[in-house]
Amino acid sequence: MSAGAAAIGTARLPGGHYGPLGQLRSEWTKMRTVRSTIWALVATVVAVIGIGALATAVTAAHWRSGGIVDRVNFDPTARSLAGLFLGQIVIGVLGVLVMSAEYGTGTIRATLSAVPNRPLVLACKTAVFALVALVASEVLTFGAFFLGQALLRGSTPYATLGQPGVLRAVVGAGLVLTVLGLFALGLATIIRHTAGALTAYVGLLLVLPLIIQAFPQSFQHSVMKFMPLVIGERMAATRATTHAFGGIPLLSPWVGFALLCVYSAAVLVIGGILMVRRDA
Repeated sequence: MSAGAAAIGTARLPGGHYGPLGQLRSEWTKMRTVRSTIWALVATVVAVIGIGALATAVTAAHWRSGGIVDRVNFDPTARSLAGLFLGQIVIGVLGVLVMSAEYGTGTIRATLSAVPNRPLVLACKTAVFALVALVASEVLTFGAFFLGQALLRGSTPYATLGQPGVLRAVVGAGLVLTVLGLFALGLATIIRHTAGALTAYVGLLLVLPLIIQAFPQSFQHSVMKFMPLVIGERMAATRATTHAFGGIPLLSPWVGFALLCVYSAAVLVIGGILMVRRDA
């Protein structure tokens, strides 16, 4: 009797390994059930919408006392998206944790046992994270824009989606957040350690531009426009002159975004190659 029961129980066990759909479901379950995802998304809301609202409210309150230069160069769209700067850091934290958390806890071994095809694991993690990040980022950038313009209306010039460059800036800001999150995920795949990957991400995003500014101006003009931070700022603005690095020639918004995609694809490919070659 016990042997028959064992045979029946064995027959009911699923055979083989997870396929693409099963792995996608698995990655979605892992991402939505861990607290770090919820906290990171909440922090992104505070960063993108909260800081954008604060920046536009302060601008509206002090508009009458502002200088003529500030008024001429004022970009209401970019001001409402001021939280993009901090949002890039927070979305990078989430991108890192999607990969590094499994290495930190050792559960990556179980994942790779169920799905020996390591490029498939990385592809599914990337796809699930990209979808979540894209939806969240676009909702937040549009929310920040509409709230910011509502706060500006009546006190200062404000923007509408129908004005030149505005829709591109709002949509593009969400795309930048998503691609930078993928860049962070790729770094985590290469480094496989949360603190190390976060240090590398913040260093490349924030510290490297500061280091470059210590070099002669000619070098700054040649290199700074290729930095992810500058590309993101240019994408979120409707005017090429609206940036914090005065006098630096900038890439056009979509050219810069394409370059950002190349950066993210490169680190993901390198991470995938190393993931195949190294032990879990």
